[in-house]
Amino acid sequence: MKTHLLESLVIHPESEHSDAPLKHFRLEVDADHWAWITFDMAGSSANVWNTTTLREFNHCLDHVVHDSSVKGLFIRSAKDKVFIAGADLKTLRSSAARKLEELIDLGQATFNRLASMKMPKIALIHGACVGGGLELTLACDARIASDSDYTRLGLPETQIGLIPAWGGSTRLPKLLGLPKALDLILTGKLLKPSEAKRVGLVSAVAPREHLETVAKKMMSEVEHEMPVARFRDRLFAPFIASKARSVLHHKMRGLYAAPFRALEVVRRAPFTSMAKAMELEKHAILDLALTPETERLIDFFFRKEDASKKPWPTGVALTVHDVTVIGAGVMGSGIAHWIATRGNKVLMQDISTESLGKGIERIKGLLDEGLKRRAITKQNLRDTMDRIIPEHERVPLNHQQLVIEAATESMGVKKKIFADLAARASNDTILATNTSALSVRELAETVPHPERVIGLHFFNPVHRMPLVEIITTPHTSDDVIATMVSFVQRLGKVPVVVSDSPGFIVNRILVPYLMEAVHLHESGVPAELIDEAMLDYGMPMGPMRLLDEIGLDVAAHVGRTLDEAFPGRFAKTSMIHDMISQGKLGKKTGEGFYTYPDKHSHHTSFSEADHHLMERVRERLGGLIGEEARRISEEGIARSNEDIELAMTLGTGFPVLRPLLSPSMH
Repeated sequence: MKTHLLESLVIHPESEHSDAPLKHFRLEVDADHWAWITFDMAGSSANVWNTTTLREFNHCLDHVVHDSSVKGLFIRSAKDKVFIAGADLKTLRSSAARKLEELIDLGQATFNRLASMKMPKIALIHGACVGGGLELTLACDARIASDSDYTRLGLPETQIGLIPAWGGSTRLPKLLGLPKALDLILTGKLLKPSEAKRVGLVSAVAPREHLETVAKKMMSEVEHEMPVARFRDRLFAPFIASKARSVLHHKMRGLYAAPFRALEVVRRAPFTSMAKAMELEKHAILDLALTPETERLIDFFFRKEDASKKPWPTGVALTVHDVTVIGAGVMGSGIAHWIATRGNKVLMQDISTESLGKGIERIKGLLDEGLKRRAITKQNLRDTMDRIIPEHERVPLNHQQLVIEAATESMGVKKKIFADLAARASNDTILATNTSALSVRELAETVPHPERVIGLHFFNPVHRMPLVEIITTPHTSDDVIATMVSFVQRLGKVPVVVSDSPGFIVNRILVPYLMEAVHLHESGVPAELIDEAMLDYGMPMGPMRLLDEIGLDVAAHVGRTLDEAFPGRFAKTSMIHDMISQGKLGKKTGEGFYTYPDKHSHHTSFSEADHHLMERVRERLGGLIGEEARRISEEGIARSNEDIELAMTLGTGFPVLRPLLSPSMH
């Protein structure tokens, strides 16, 4: 592309700091008189909006506006994985009310200015385009997205206690219509490029290297126009909002304010003047931003990001490409499926050809489901299946970097498998066990070179659950820990490193909670009331229904393991064992604490006395969760109290707004 730099990239004389060169942007005009603004934030792998970058972007717009030869504007990013990652949350987190208001005003004014510029504007999106990044593109006339796995689009502000307030709550409904916009804003979901095109968020999807070609072709066709709210949306806004509010109440139980505030803004802002819409957005975000709720949600976001990206502080992390999974059951096939979707070759081994066949069928079913939801393409499906090699023979594993055993939760069975693995693999092969409660140290001490043995506790279903507990023993080397932390991060999961102890973090806390819930039910408290109480507490699922989902036989096995480790700690109940002997194992057998399919579980009415009893249930069960978390903290099983909270939130959906423990580091 032939370009010339405008005045050596010196800020326009009429702008503030006019003698300062551009630091975070490049501005070029090509031979066809199209202007190109490239965001490339200095000293960072991501582009974010703050006062500095917003002002500098404004200076770029000054140049474009004052150059009468410019016919249109393209906006793009120079980063490999990020278009624009939204506002700088650290700035938001630390800003006083006045500074925060200035930042909101500046962002609104900047994007309103971009939207009103009388020339066509196209955003070339490669990488994460979220929050204020997407709000910028909504002020353009068209959006083109790369087909990269790095490209995701969305407005996740409600997930951190905020709302889109740089025009997103106003422009997105005008572009997509009120129902689709509400779905994106209230859930904070991020769309893949194909999904974004399907809903109308982007005009085209193309390989990254073809974005410029597609954009130039589109520039001659796109018309500069301001989206107008649809008459149908205006007419049915009260009904649409009422339905959305009902869904929010059912899901959020009134614990989180941001989605409700976003709903009120989105139902009104698109149908009023732009000035009034901006006021609605600004007042809402200022009301929310400085609350303890938002402070805690943003802190949790940073903790999750750190765990997802930061390397282990000691040891050398090797890159794992080839993985063997032992066992083709629900967990084994689930782990193999997920590892293969992330580009790794997987040897899935089971002594039973029938089990292997069922495992492959499960994997194919997961991929077919993704294809149906348009989350993956047919090519993704074929590539993933090609990476999975089923094997029932006892083949050599000396060239495998990592073997994950995911067999039956029995120490005897696992010891036999590990003895066989040690004979077939090299001394450098990392041997990992997927266990929910058994001792990794006991297993490690049965094989040569116990320093390469580690636990990887994936949660079921693997493709949905973000957490992996990495269990270390006194023998585990720092290099192995570092390699597994990096491996889990590359899988798109969040690793939490924990010392070997029965139940680790999540199951150690969950078991007494679940057993006490059964004890309450056995003493006469209805299962529906117990579940409703804990839904109001903020859990995504009540304990009785969770037991049905897990399977009563599985829960009883984990319970026995922990009861042997901590005798007398948990509530005694015969109910689960009686139900197991009757074949009532939960959802998988059609009957547990509920009967499946269960069509009446959400229609139970409760009396005032019931609500008083619910409060006592919440106090009892919530107290048990906190009590066990404190024990884990005192025993030093986790690296920090923050890790305990992170594991519980990602592993069980424990509400972020309820602090388990006071912050402290071991």
